[in-house]
Amino acid sequence: MHLKARGLQYLDAFLQQEVDAGRLPGAVYAVGIGSEVVHEHAVGFAENRNGVVRPMRRDTVFDLASLTKVTATLPSILRLVDAGELRLNDPVALFLPEFSDGRKASVTVRHLLTHSAGLISHRNYYDLAASRDELLQMVRTEPLGAEPGTTVVYSDLGFILLAEIIEAVTGQRIDQFAEQAVFRPLGMTETRYCPPADQRSRIAATEEFAELGVKVGVVHDENTYAMGGVSGHAGLFAPLSDLVRYVQMWLSRDNPVLSQAARKAAVRCWTEGLDGRRGLGFTCRRDAYDHTGDLWPETTVGHTGFTGTSLAFDPVSELWMVLLTNDVHYGRANKTIVRLRGRVHNIVAAAVVE
Repeated sequence: MHLKARGLQYLDAFLQQEVDAGRLPGAVYAVGIGSEVVHEHAVGFAENRNGVVRPMRRDTVFDLASLTKVTATLPSILRLVDAGELRLNDPVALFLPEFSDGRKASVTVRHLLTHSAGLISHRNYYDLAASRDELLQMVRTEPLGAEPGTTVVYSDLGFILLAEIIEAVTGQRIDQFAEQAVFRPLGMTETRYCPPADQRSRIAATEEFAELGVKVGVVHDENTYAMGGVSGHAGLFAPLSDLVRYVQMWLSRDNPVLSQAARKAAVRCWTEGLDGRRGLGFTCRRDAYDHTGDLWPETTVGHTGFTGTSLAFDPVSELWMVLLTNDVHYGRANKTIVRLRGRVHNIVAAAVVE
């Protein structure tokens, strides 16, 4: 056993305790340093409601929720930056004419990536729109809530718009472009939007909805569901092994997806002096959404998903963790995951950081 892995055995017992107490349905997770996986394990249940009990496995597939933002949309945008197809400071109006007037004319691609565009955080468009096209038109014409570049407001809308920009530049929807430009080159063979029905026995269940029952293999996010399961802010499904490949891409000098220059740009803080610390897509340490506890290096970046998923990595020490849970399976009001993530990352740092 790797010496560092010995210190992580407590993590397994800790998460099993959360499962046994009924605070967490289940979890699959991996910790590593660079290209090495130091520790990997699964606990609990992929499904445990209404008499249906399925154990969690290391190959269980998860609804990634907002991890979609950094796993599909961010690398797709950066691929286009690497290729000279767009610039971070390009006005959004170059691609979406609804941003041509007023305050919206000064919104850039960088503003969308750093959640500093002045957009509102969220709206229940699924209650208002009758089709995907109508929903997207509502997002494109939504008024700003603040002056661009003056505040950080975590916004689903920004990443819905980024997917629209990708489609405007490439002619391909986000699911098609990300598959071709990101997932396939990295060997992420089981990462996809809208998984087929015959794969559902491998997919972790999320929340129970009155009209739909327990969602299994059907996207949890309501706005994405109203868009047919494909969006820039949510909708992606993947197992742990594919996300390990993805995180390791950020730490590898030689990879087929992103240049070292693009990766360095993504992990620096672009919002110093504002009320949040954001890289391109990623959350930086000491942001209000930072989930990595008290002990991880200050150069760590990461992201979370509402269903209970998260990833984090430090480009300097090359420490990383992928933690996938189906926390919402016990109901979105449960949300013990918010505090749990910090405690888990503290255990990891205490065992591994030197």
